[in-house]
Amino acid sequence: MAFSFRLIATDGAARCGEIITPHGPVRTPAFMPVGTQATVKGLEPETVRETGADILLGNTYHLMLRPGAERIAALGGLHTFMRWPHAILTDSGGFQVMSLATLRKIEERCVIFRSHLDGATFELSPERAVEIQGLLGADISMQLDECIRLPAERAEIERAMQLSLRWAERSRRTFDARPADGRALFGIVQGGDDPALRIESARKLVDIGFEGYAIGGLAVGETAEVMRATIDATVPAMPVERPRYLMGVGTPEDLLEAVARGIDMFDCVMPTRNGRHGVAFTRFGPINLKNARHADDPRPLDEESAFPATRDYARAYLHHLVKSNESLGAVLLSAINLAYYQQLTAGMRTAIAAHRFGEFRAETAAQWVRGDLPRF
Repeated sequence: MAFSFRLIATDGAARCGEIITPHGPVRTPAFMPVGTQATVKGLEPETVRETGADILLGNTYHLMLRPGAERIAALGGLHTFMRWPHAILTDSGGFQVMSLATLRKIEERCVIFRSHLDGATFELSPERAVEIQGLLGADISMQLDECIRLPAERAEIERAMQLSLRWAERSRRTFDARPADGRALFGIVQGGDDPALRIESARKLVDIGFEGYAIGGLAVGETAEVMRATIDATVPAMPVERPRYLMGVGTPEDLLEAVARGIDMFDCVMPTRNGRHGVAFTRFGPINLKNARHADDPRPLDEESAFPATRDYARAYLHHLVKSNESLGAVLLSAINLAYYQQLTAGMRTAIAAHRFGEFRAETAAQWVRGDLPRF
């Protein structure tokens, strides 16, 4: 099926909808588990699906380095390679070049960098990024952009934003030159924490024309207040009829606040990374299972949860696994956390459809306050 997006309901700025992709529908608001290297760490694809996920995220930078996009294409594409028959979005690799690569050099033509794996030199251009994502078979591809850390000087933010716009045009031309296959390309709004630059970036991307629009360059050092103010400034310049994706964000509170501002899609390593470090996300807030007070606690994390691992395993057992460095602890907590994120977005979808998102937002935040850890 060809890519499309429809709004089902709105409640204030909050929206619920449905994205159609060649590999099935994606309910929005949607949280995408991060499968950077063709795997959500420690979890079988079937388990990820059981948490409620409709779509996963893969990454151009990592997969081009290992095992290689051409190899994955020869083996049937990313869906077949990782046994995930549902939708996949691939990030173009711009953020990873910024955060992982050594000795990177940004030119008009491309970015030149050395692999963090073995120091080998690679070039990544807008054209090559789109080509790689096509080889992977992504349902949703992202343009190549330049992402910079905040805070930064306005001149540097504007330079990177303008380069990203020129790369957006090249990405669009390359994508359109491919055979029509019903897949989508998203543009990425840049502009740091400067509202005027964000609005300019968004409007020029709309002029180029994309199937969806992302807000990039956030969660890179700015405060939560700056991030939310940036979303407030940017969303009005993004088309109502296209999906809106906030890249690399974030905490459950970030998701709730961003949906309240009109965002539809998210990805973040936080649920799985925290799970591997002994932290469970629940409707009562985060629970640090390394703490000794859980050693004799027979209660589950949430006896009312629909996800079996959250409902059935004792906190004492999870504490034991974490303290013993048993891999099962990381596996269970990663799945538990992804299930919570999916339950949160499902709750938001239901609340928006019922025109009670404001009440849901307040009730959810109130439950977090009663958690056994401070709010994040």
